[in-house]
Amino acid sequence: MLGAVLALTAMGVAGRELSAELSPWGIVMFRNAIGLAAILALSGRYGRGILRTSRWRLHGARNVVHFAAQVGWYYGLTYLTLAEVFAIEFTAPIWTALMAAMFLGERLTGSRIAAVLAGFAGTLVILRPGIEAVDPAALAVLAAAVGYAFAFAATKALTSTDSALTILFCMNLIQLPMSLGLSLINWVTPSPALWPWVLVTGLAGLASHYCLARAFALADASLITPIDFARLPLAGLIGWLVYDEAVDAYVGIGALIIILANALNLRAQRRLEGRRRG
Repeated sequence: MLGAVLALTAMGVAGRELSAELSPWGIVMFRNAIGLAAILALSGRYGRGILRTSRWRLHGARNVVHFAAQVGWYYGLTYLTLAEVFAIEFTAPIWTALMAAMFLGERLTGSRIAAVLAGFAGTLVILRPGIEAVDPAALAVLAAAVGYAFAFAATKALTSTDSALTILFCMNLIQLPMSLGLSLINWVTPSPALWPWVLVTGLAGLASHYCLARAFALADASLITPIDFARLPLAGLIGWLVYDEAVDAYVGIGALIIILANALNLRAQRRLEGRRRG
């Protein structure tokens, strides 16, 4: 999980650097191309079975939404601080609880409803609608968090039949034509100085998905998910050191509320699992 934290943070920094020249879908296109090439290379070792699935319809729905979410996330990186982007993104686990109840039949308990409401309150603290104009980039990241939640719920459904590498293969295979098509409308070739960042965003994207899959395979979600919150102070530190970004007090307060909401949900889940085992 620490590997996922580092990979996701690196992807955020790479996205910030690439946004100086590339559109959000251009960044996603390079990420998809590198990811697809890497998985095709891995198929020689793990067998071509990782390239097969019988659930193309669910993969298609997942990746259309996930593609839009990525574009919104990279768009947010262009105009917001790293800390703001990650703080708003932390609402994704809360929206995932709603998605799991809607599409997977999971029970929406009182504690989960409370976590959703608290997470929504934390988001309002960060965005402060009515007090000042809400940045469209912040709304894009919030929409991205909801999109990621749908993708997480779909991924959970897909893991019953498909491996992590199969899910990654389908993700890059489906999203590459979409991102390439949009990129060709106004094609920009990255300057030589940005090519290392192109490689970072592609490899970090793969590494984050792989580390997350391995972490969930090795330990309970209630144990490892809180580690992801380390991304926020790490992003704030990098933003301050590299980009001279100040962390707004409202971002800190809102992020704390969102983190506590997630902790409430995880604690309730741990208790429920304990009763089941007992």
